[in-house]
Amino acid sequence: MSAHATAALSSTSFSSTPTEVPSATAWNEALLRRYDKSGPRYTSYPTALAFHEQFGTADFTQALERSNASRRPLSLYVHVPFCRKICFYCACNKIATKNTALAEPYLSRLDREMVLTARHLDTSRPVQQLHWGGGTPTFLSLAQMGDLIDRLDARFGLSGSADRDYAIEIDPREADVFTLRHLQSLGFNRLSLGVQDLNPQVQKAINRVQPRVLTETLMEEAHRLGFRSLNLDLIYGLPFQTEKSFAETLGQIIELNPARLSVFNYAHMPTRFAPQRRINEADLPNADEKLAILHTTIEMLTNAGYVHIGMDHFARPDDSLAIAQRNGTLQRNFQGYSSHAQCDLVGLGVSAISRIDDVYAQNPTQLDQYETSLDQGRLATVKGLRLNKDDLIRRDVIERLMCDMCIDLAAIGKRWNIDASDYFSTALEQLRNAEQDGLVTFHQQMISATPIGRLLIRHLAMAFDARLADQSTQRYSKIV
Repeated sequence: MSAHATAALSSTSFSSTPTEVPSATAWNEALLRRYDKSGPRYTSYPTALAFHEQFGTADFTQALERSNASRRPLSLYVHVPFCRKICFYCACNKIATKNTALAEPYLSRLDREMVLTARHLDTSRPVQQLHWGGGTPTFLSLAQMGDLIDRLDARFGLSGSADRDYAIEIDPREADVFTLRHLQSLGFNRLSLGVQDLNPQVQKAINRVQPRVLTETLMEEAHRLGFRSLNLDLIYGLPFQTEKSFAETLGQIIELNPARLSVFNYAHMPTRFAPQRRINEADLPNADEKLAILHTTIEMLTNAGYVHIGMDHFARPDDSLAIAQRNGTLQRNFQGYSSHAQCDLVGLGVSAISRIDDVYAQNPTQLDQYETSLDQGRLATVKGLRLNKDDLIRRDVIERLMCDMCIDLAAIGKRWNIDASDYFSTALEQLRNAEQDGLVTFHQQMISATPIGRLLIRHLAMAFDARLADQSTQRYSKIV
């Protein structure tokens, strides 16, 4: 949901080399199983589990006002919670309805939130990033999309700069070429298309029947219209998937040639996410099959020329994500990886999270609570966190590790005026076991993840998490 910090890493660091695929000797299933515990994805540090209700609207507005002195560009995230159909794997905050008129009151509340937020911001700061997520943003009618963009522009002033990053998540079942032309006219230049799997049996089991032609037609039109980057979302670990069936999906995806791919690991948590109760657990691939799917995914995509950015993200070498990683300027945020410079993120809508310098602030996940706050003329912040210096240092280290697959302790020490080796002595000691198992290498002040260590980067990052001991890791998904 935003873009974060930059780093001054040596051009000879691990991140500057081409991505390596775990070879037959490096791919160690027993090792991956042993380290396949639950842990954060570190789209933020501290994670959302550290947010507390003593942080309220006044704290958030003060953070907005403090941020003006930085002159950092802005990033806007807009949560559109509506979907026409519920996909059974979904863990997002959403509302199922086919009636687009139900979005009108929500759009009015969004505008009220924009007005209340903009009062505390210097809106001459450029809006470098815009992201619409959900739910399904393309649930909105074309007129409603245009109205929402007009409101955003009126309150914050949107950018026409060629290097802006204005993205929207799209369900190919609910969009056509007219949708894409309209989105382009509104200023969007990047699209993310949900695909998940092209196998009909899998699609039926997750309540998302989506023939390839829908995705292919949209991609062809998007390329013709000149959208800068297309991302496709896939999920492995869904019912009836096998290594062979997913390889067939990947073969078709590679033919479609998207600039980016996100290949997410399905986390089956039916006690937390009601739609997942519609999935028969017996139909899910077992742990061995999931590892085989992951291995094949990395091999096929890398052989097709994609760079394994980290975790579940892949990009073509000429895509801005891969270029940012080579330059040491990649960021980690609530949507995953981002190529843009550090921004202050304003999250708008139900469940949205803002990141303003040293503060996180979250809106309620319940729509009625969100509406009530705004109807009373106040921002809807229900919890958040102001980071202390230790949090900020650890956030920097974890983000660099997640983005660069290495940590330059000398650069960290210089940036924060600390002896990084001494400051993180406990974490480095914890990583010695990972070193013995071949997940990381230590060379002077550089700690680098090995090819197989990249797959377990979340585990490596956990060594630097000072708050993890106070949290139940069972609230998190499995690492692999």
